[in-house]
Amino acid sequence: MSNTPEKAAPEYYIRGPNDTEARGPFTVEQLASLAETGQLDSETLYYDAAVEQWALLGSNEELKAVIFPEKKKLVVKAKENIKALNVQKEEHKAITVEQMLAAAEGRTEDTKDKRDPLIEQGRCAKIGMYSALMMCLLSAASLILPHIDIVMAADFGRIVKLPGVMFGLVDVICVVALALGVAAMYPLIRFRAALGAGFFALLFWLQDQPTLALAVAAGSAGLYFSTVFLSYIPTIAAALVGLGGMGLFAYHLILVM
Repeated sequence: MSNTPEKAAPEYYIRGPNDTEARGPFTVEQLASLAETGQLDSETLYYDAAVEQWALLGSNEELKAVIFPEKKKLVVKAKENIKALNVQKEEHKAITVEQMLAAAEGRTEDTKDKRDPLIEQGRCAKIGMYSALMMCLLSAASLILPHIDIVMAADFGRIVKLPGVMFGLVDVICVVALALGVAAMYPLIRFRAALGAGFFALLFWLQDQPTLALAVAAGSAGLYFSTVFLSYIPTIAAALVGLGGMGLFAYHLILVM
């Protein structure tokens, strides 16, 4: 008897041509079931691990033959006893397509340890982007509103003498970029968060305003890490710390001072 371990069946991730998130992994048999219910076709993309690229299911003749088999016309001869092969036994519980998809996405008790990390990372990236947008908006309002008359008058000679207003204008640019979903602005946002934390925290600390120093440090740290983390707990923690710090910062600069 051979001791060679049985080769595991290949599994594939799939996504639509216009989708940004993948589903899976699915076995070939599961893909065939999805094809029967109309949830994928030959234009659906699958991840080809051999070349590490996405490819059309229709371009792989071997997969296509299994997933989209040609339907043959069945002819029943007269006076023959035909045995039903697909009779569902009473003890066998039917599995729906929804249950199969939930299992593939790791949303069941049996498959929660096999959850696709891309799904979690995509959701965390959205949470971080929206959180960073709100933090930049709060920061911009805090730094610009106390000097709104100078900004509206476009008095650049006085604006350049107010570093807080300059930071606020950079925050406005960050808000617009995040609202448009421009992730390429993340390096600028991180640089602004680090520079702002050092500048304002030291400024307020030297002015004997530790509350404002702590608020701006927390807000800047939350802003920085909201663009870094891609798992739920760190992302939510960064969002709460950042929004709390920026909220306190805005309250003191706009309503108290």
